[in-house]
Amino acid sequence: MAKESMKARQAKRERLVAKYAAKRAQLKKDGDYDALQKLPRNASPVRLHNICKMSGRPKGYMRQFGISRINFREMASNGLIPGVRKASW
Repeated sequence: MAKESMKARQAKRERLVAKYAAKRAQLKKDGDYDALQKLPRNASPVRLHNICKMSGRPKGYMRQFGISRINFREMASNGLIPGVRKASW
């Protein structure tokens, strides 16, 4: 399980990216790279990293569900994800 500070830092980055998205797009369109460099570093969407919304695990992330493979397997086994069943043949 990730530390709460790591999850909070990621949430802060997500808020900054959303806040500066329109401004970044406008500056890129105008070609004003000096002004782009003056924006906060964490306002760049490249700095975001996909992490599990439940545990904060950065690896084994399943984009379609927004959680890690471990949480996905546990939730699917318990029937908590609609439309997902364990395969057997």
